[in-house]
Amino acid sequence: MAAVGVAAPGRRRAAPSGAARYRRWWVPYLFLLPGLLAVLVFSLWPFVNTVILSLTNARVLQGGSFVGLNNYGRALHDPAFWLAFRNSMLYAVVCVPVLVVLPLLLALLVKDRIPGIGFFRSAYYTPVIASSVVVGLMWQWLLASDGIVNTVLRRLQLVGSPVPFLTDSTLLLLSCMVVTVWKGLGYYMVFYLAALGNVPAQLYEAAAIDGAGAVRRFRHITVPSVRPMMLLVGTLSTISALRVFTEVYILGGRGGGPGGEAKTLPFLIRDLGVGYRGLTGYASAIGIILFLVTLVFALAGRRLGREEA
Repeated sequence: MAAVGVAAPGRRRAAPSGAARYRRWWVPYLFLLPGLLAVLVFSLWPFVNTVILSLTNARVLQGGSFVGLNNYGRALHDPAFWLAFRNSMLYAVVCVPVLVVLPLLLALLVKDRIPGIGFFRSAYYTPVIASSVVVGLMWQWLLASDGIVNTVLRRLQLVGSPVPFLTDSTLLLLSCMVVTVWKGLGYYMVFYLAALGNVPAQLYEAAAIDGAGAVRRFRHITVPSVRPMMLLVGTLSTISALRVFTEVYILGGRGGGPGGEAKTLPFLIRDLGVGYRGLTGYASAIGIILFLVTLVFALAGRRLGREEA
């Protein structure tokens, strides 16, 4: 007697019916559930809560009453907000072009597979994986009045007195930009290495045969080939520049530099929200303004990318 439930040899198992498949429609969502819960708990709910808080006069550990758009109007008339907004925009204007161009040049230097090139790729990428706090402390030590940079400048007799990298508001902001660029070069270099790997080598060979020099090959082959990646790098570096906090906090101290002149929007949000004033509602409103500004740049980059495609 044949065993029950064993299919006959050579006979395929019948595919499940449409009704059976319909009864199991929830199975894929079961696998997505942990990720969806993480997004809901750690991203969506904090954002919704920030929007709600921005419409209240809440303070730290205290509830608040509904004030509508008063916090947004307050921000638009607050000199501290406009100073931080100017610094954040200046940060993006200076850092983004540098982070679009320099990593591309760096990628061109290390793209060829030659002996020992892996060491240089790793060396350029090391700042990316280093802790932002450690990097900030290292540069604080380098740029101090008695640090290595000032010592070298005085030894070379290029300056008579120490350069106030960390005590002058303008130089402090520029120093923070240098740290941001230095830390981000290797990250965006990897993006360009991936893009350059997709450029056919025959294009460069044909251009060289036609007598095109390195500059012309770069202008007419490299740049057009990696332009979509340049737009992506520009968008990502803009978002990163608008969110900068650690560099200013470490190099400029808790006050954001002399007189607080080097504060950026994230620094101001932290200062208002968790500082001695604890203006949670007002800080949330500035956070939403920063989100909207970032969203505008992100959407602009996406539109340019679609036009490029």
